[in-house]
Amino acid sequence: MSIPQSGGGPIESQAQLAEYLEAGCKAKDDWRIGTEHEKFGYLTDTHEPLPYDGPRSIRAVLEGLRDRYGWAPVSEGGHIIGLEKDGANVSLEPGGALELSGAPLETIHQTCDEVNEHLREVKDIADEIGVGFIGLGAAPEWMHDEMPLMPKGRYKLMDAYMGRVGTTGTTMMRRTCTVQVNLDFGSEADMVKKMRVALALQPVATALFANSPFFEGQPNGMKSYRSYVWRHLDSDRTGMLPFVFEDGFGFERYVDYALDVPMYFVYRDGTYVDALGQSFRDFLKGELPALPGEVPTLSDWADHLTTIFPEARLKKFIEMRGADGGPWRRLCALPAFWVGLTYDQGALDAAWDLVKDWDAPTREALRVAAADQALDARVEGIHMHELARQTLDIAEAGLKARGCTGAGGLLPDETHFLNALKESVESGKVLADELLDHYRGDWNGDLSRIYSEYSY
Repeated sequence: MSIPQSGGGPIESQAQLAEYLEAGCKAKDDWRIGTEHEKFGYLTDTHEPLPYDGPRSIRAVLEGLRDRYGWAPVSEGGHIIGLEKDGANVSLEPGGALELSGAPLETIHQTCDEVNEHLREVKDIADEIGVGFIGLGAAPEWMHDEMPLMPKGRYKLMDAYMGRVGTTGTTMMRRTCTVQVNLDFGSEADMVKKMRVALALQPVATALFANSPFFEGQPNGMKSYRSYVWRHLDSDRTGMLPFVFEDGFGFERYVDYALDVPMYFVYRDGTYVDALGQSFRDFLKGELPALPGEVPTLSDWADHLTTIFPEARLKKFIEMRGADGGPWRRLCALPAFWVGLTYDQGALDAAWDLVKDWDAPTREALRVAAADQALDARVEGIHMHELARQTLDIAEAGLKARGCTGAGGLLPDETHFLNALKESVESGKVLADELLDHYRGDWNGDLSRIYSEYSY
């Protein structure tokens, strides 16, 4: 989850909202890669989720990273809730999952170095206090009542609201994890094509990264239970955004959509002011019930954009949000997948050619089928397995065209970061299939084996 935004004066006209998004346009040489990944923490002896406080806790991990590795603390209400260093930050998901929001980097080689260094630091602290971390799309065993809610005002408000909309909001908050990548665009037209490709091909990412076949101690009948949870969260702020594919889509049309998403809060003087269900349109007119007479600032707009959760999210960059959390190879594979598809014009054009004839029902059906069946999904003559193969071929060509080597040219280009996904396509099995094979085979139904065999 995002941290509060800051800066920006009062909004004097609605045009500023689109201008805020447009300010994200960058020259291609300035495009960067920002990778975020979440992971569940647990006590290694009991496999119970981590509490916030205590000698073996989320707080202890954060303080260990602060004291040993020089991360600057981020606090709220006297509680340490995150860390910052060198353009990256570590934050807490509502149920205590630990998230690294990586710095904007030039290559996937740098991204993978960042991931490895972070996981090494976390493991160093965690091993000393009997704590482990695991990358999965959904908590395999824990029940809702076992999950603590982290001491952040944003989460308290969201938790109350989630019970009134949809059916799975509190599950999303406490018991799901993702890996995502944030990518740049060069112009409004470039943003439009990237958003369309991103939304249309999120089901392929969901299928390839499906890694949540267990929930509350048993198989849940799906390959990506996390994706199912997001589908039933809150229809006002999730989904595949059919309007993105309509003629005339651009920054202003996204603003119209975002203005119609009910608010969660306004952040003032270190406090989250309850604005649940209220309208940002009213806020623009100085008529927000939570803050009568006040008009929003650009930081309020930036905060509001973080409360919208479609499969691809537009801010001053585009967030790819369709993948389950997973092991370290997949944490590098996701940015490779999307950078390959979108940062080379030839690859982006080829990806659009692959999906441009699909209609909204087809895209939605692929989203549903990917969660249920991963690479075995079939929708109206589209076989996910073959679609994934075609998509990976395009991504690999895009990475080859980038020609970004590592270690001063000593390492090959970025294409090898796709190897984990190519192995899935060759075998026809994703991580969820692998986990189910273990569960039904050598684990003999003992799901506790997942911690020792799949933790970082």
